[in-house]
Amino acid sequence: MGAMGRPPLGRRLAAFGTTIFAEMSALAVRTGAINLGQGFPDTDGPEEVREAAVRALRDGRGNQYPPGPGVPELRTAVTEHQRRWYGLDVDPDTEVLITAGATEAIAASLLALVEPGDEVIALEPYYDSYAACVAMAGGVRVPVTLRPDGDIFRLDLDELRAAVTDRTRLILLNTPHNPTGTVLTHDELAAVAELAVERDLLVVTDEVYEHLVFGTAHTPLVSFPGMRERTVTISSAGKTFSFTGWKVGWVTAAPELVTAVRSAKQYLTYVSAGPFQYAVAEALRLPDAYFDGIREDLRAKRDLLADGLTDAGFQVFRPSGTYFITTDIRPLGETDGFAFCRSLPERCGVVAVPNAVFYDHQDQGSPFVRFAFCKRESVLTEAVGRLKGLAAG
Repeated sequence: MGAMGRPPLGRRLAAFGTTIFAEMSALAVRTGAINLGQGFPDTDGPEEVREAAVRALRDGRGNQYPPGPGVPELRTAVTEHQRRWYGLDVDPDTEVLITAGATEAIAASLLALVEPGDEVIALEPYYDSYAACVAMAGGVRVPVTLRPDGDIFRLDLDELRAAVTDRTRLILLNTPHNPTGTVLTHDELAAVAELAVERDLLVVTDEVYEHLVFGTAHTPLVSFPGMRERTVTISSAGKTFSFTGWKVGWVTAAPELVTAVRSAKQYLTYVSAGPFQYAVAEALRLPDAYFDGIREDLRAKRDLLADGLTDAGFQVFRPSGTYFITTDIRPLGETDGFAFCRSLPERCGVVAVPNAVFYDHQDQGSPFVRFAFCKRESVLTEAVGRLKGLAAG
């Protein structure tokens, strides 16, 4: 068979198609609905950070290729951040890599660390790029499902242990967890760390929501015994500072792990976001009042939307972190999240995302629907008003 006799898209990615975010955002535009599907803020972050980017542009800093590992100012700021918040000592020259957002950091980490056939354990539901990146690396995805327990989703540690085989290469962890809003407890993280040490596994941990936690503190997995040499920690500026379009992320890890990830990253984007890197360096040094402020602002928005969703008839899993709320639509007499989300814009002018897209076991996620609350208060209030129609209907 000739080259054109085969579908253009290779088998590894054929299953993924267009992301649900593109589909639902297009639906929001077409119907004029309020988009609570995709997780991007509808206001920019701090003015002083935006001005720092403008200043860098004007001063000619970052307009040409920045250094492959990232500009020294940002790598230093990342190490200061890790020390300031978690008491971790990281070498800015050998243990930090700046990436095109956390998405590239995850892709580069998996492409670097996973051989074809290696098993990668991921907490299900998972952010959709995880599955695609495991597939691109030729790995085998092994989901471990977070399940509702009262008003939160919880990790079954026995299920996690049972998922590890002789072919397991790494665990892909996400806490605070998108889409469920679960924040793994200290004891749960300790158990994950013990398992990784016992079975000699690597862990790639996505901590982009580290500052968006409510009523609890984020604890990096790398801080547990035996994890320093086996953990790739990923975070980014987009969620913390509300500049998601800048796509500035970072990896911190032991030197040999950073070297491995950089080997893959250099053939993806090589470098990116030069002037923005200087601005993010300044953002990471903002006073505690900024970080407290964004957390409290989001806590109030979480409560506003959670109360509105409860009043509308949803079962609400009030998140401990992130800026997403997962709901159960079964109290509304619905069971199919896809059908529900596709009809919601016409029914009441609001867009949400079906959690089933974040599952291998789509039946497990079918009744769950995710809403984003990183929007202006007036937008959330309007959305809550529109959603009241569901309860009446």
